[in-house]
Amino acid sequence: MPRATDRLDPALVRLCVVVVIGGAAPLLDTTIVAVALDALGRSFDADLATIQWTMSGYLLAMAMVTPATGWAVDRFGARRMWIGSVLAFGVASVLAGAAWSAGSLIAFRVLQGAAGGVLLPVGATLLVQAAGPQRLGRVTAAVSVPAQIAPIVGPLLGGLVLDAVSWRWCFFLNVPVCLLAAALAHRTVPAVPGEPARRLDVRGLALLAPAVGALVYGLSRGAVVALGTGAVLLAAFVVHALRSDDPLIDVRLFTRPSFAGATSTLFLLSASLFGSMVLIPLYVQQVLGASALAAGSALVPQFAGTLVALTFVGRLADRLPARHVVPAGVVVAVLGTLPFTLDEPGAVLLGAALFVRGIGFGAATVTLMTAAYRDIAAAQVPRATSALQIGQRIGAPLGAAVIALVLQHQLAVAAPAAAFGSTFWWSLALTAPALLPVVLLRR
Repeated sequence: MPRATDRLDPALVRLCVVVVIGGAAPLLDTTIVAVALDALGRSFDADLATIQWTMSGYLLAMAMVTPATGWAVDRFGARRMWIGSVLAFGVASVLAGAAWSAGSLIAFRVLQGAAGGVLLPVGATLLVQAAGPQRLGRVTAAVSVPAQIAPIVGPLLGGLVLDAVSWRWCFFLNVPVCLLAAALAHRTVPAVPGEPARRLDVRGLALLAPAVGALVYGLSRGAVVALGTGAVLLAAFVVHALRSDDPLIDVRLFTRPSFAGATSTLFLLSASLFGSMVLIPLYVQQVLGASALAAGSALVPQFAGTLVALTFVGRLADRLPARHVVPAGVVVAVLGTLPFTLDEPGAVLLGAALFVRGIGFGAATVTLMTAAYRDIAAAQVPRATSALQIGQRIGAPLGAAVIALVLQHQLAVAAPAAAFGSTFWWSLALTAPALLPVVLLRR
């Protein structure tokens, strides 16, 4: 494993490349499906509230398996878990491409999400452990830069596939990426043995996984019973975790202001980001009357803005206090969201706003990921990574589901242009509150 020096040595660079290639599969899949929602709804004769679960179900499955990844890495080793999850994602992609109904597609997307929910945090754990605190900011930025290529390419690729072939190939395209990543990882990822004596916190998993599912479903549907059930299960998990010597997620980590602030802010930014990924392509297709390729192109400016931010934010995250960089990034993201609230924003204004928004998201996210680990001991990294990832995984399906629900309600009572105009306000409502938890970040 690379030594924790200031230099990014070749072994660490090779590890970054492998993790990026493997992570590209779920990243490509998320953005491609965002563009395909309109086509999927027409293909299966399903309304938006139903078909959006091909995206929300995927993200929710990610959130529900994430809590177990810290234990799995400790028990089986990061290398074995990472290669296994890459291959599982490829198999689930084949099944999704062969789906025969909306229900079967949602089910196979849940399987994809479960594999991706293991793949992404395990990759993050590999990098955090290999980089050490001195290089964490630069490694996070270095990995994030090429990782942003997938969200840029994904919508364009999805648009091309939808216009030229079939939505099924949106999923089949993941297979060669997964096979390449697994082959490279077999030769590159260091083999760190697991700890056979450790046991899975079964009670914690039995409480937390359904708590996450019930809370997200209840919030997205306004289901009081589901919300109440999720809240009770979550409270029971917290009590259990505080009493346990080896909990699934160490909730004591949230007593550290920097970790709590970073996790809360990432939760809100994730909800805003994925909410717009549902809204923008549908707006371009249903209001502007453009093609699937044009809908995919509409998402490119936001990810391009993030890519620009990531070229400089890594060093800022290593040198400047997070409580200075993060608020600036959130304010820029809010300013980039404001034009959405105008009546029928044109394509040019929408693209410029999304570019600015992407810069804000990029600056805030990388800095938050770095700040979260500042006070975390090396032995706590796998559990901290799971806790950090689950905040983002809960925020993502929540934002997507809420935006889809609001849009469907608005479309039932207003013309498409007015319905989207009202729904755009929710993008702003999901972004601005991210300024509140920033006060917890330490200097």
